[in-house]
Amino acid sequence: MEDIETIAVLQDPVRRRLYEYVAAQGREVGRNEVAEAAGVSRTLAAHHLDRLTEAGLLVSGSRRLTGRSGPGAGRPAKVYTRARAEWSVSLPARDYRTAAELLAEAAEEAGLDAGLCAAARRRGEVLRGEAGPCGSLGEVMGVLAARGYEPHLEEKAGAEAGEGARAVRMRNCPFDVVAERFPPLVCGMNLALLEGLLGADGSLRARMDARPGECCVVVEDSKNNTD
Repeated sequence: MEDIETIAVLQDPVRRRLYEYVAAQGREVGRNEVAEAAGVSRTLAAHHLDRLTEAGLLVSGSRRLTGRSGPGAGRPAKVYTRARAEWSVSLPARDYRTAAELLAEAAEEAGLDAGLCAAARRRGEVLRGEAGPCGSLGEVMGVLAARGYEPHLEEKAGAEAGEGARAVRMRNCPFDVVAERFPPLVCGMNLALLEGLLGADGSLRARMDARPGECCVVVEDSKNNTD
């Protein structure tokens, strides 16, 4: 299936809503949960979820949602997660990915990490404009969502309740393909960009904390870490 055909599958508003819900969870979800969240019947949700799977936008599997095993545990249910593959369409055709990879390769070979980070921090500051540093994790969520990072709040293990006990993580890295080829260079650039975008002089701090399948940066209250 061509990229444009895959993307066209999301033209149906119900199907797109189901896809966005599954993508936002960052975990396996069953048909009943998706149907309830989207306000449609289970049969309709199943039809669209399988269509999204056929198109390669979702990956399906089966799992006992009760968490039990053995006799009496019930039949495994079909579950879905977002596929890691990436699709894009440009008319007329453009190839910014190759340009980015060539520039990253040249920068890495020339040891331009510090210069790249300085440029990224300046770009982040320009994007922030005249606004001050983000003052709350809720504000950070809004800024990051607008840039495509797909942020979500996570409770910090062992911390006491309250905003200071939470951190903002991101399910999507906007630079994923290039970051996989040049991780130190691109992840450092990304951290500097976010420092400029969110503001480094406020009560919140962005720092590196890589996890498989997620953005390498976490944002939290600066008083809760001493790294």
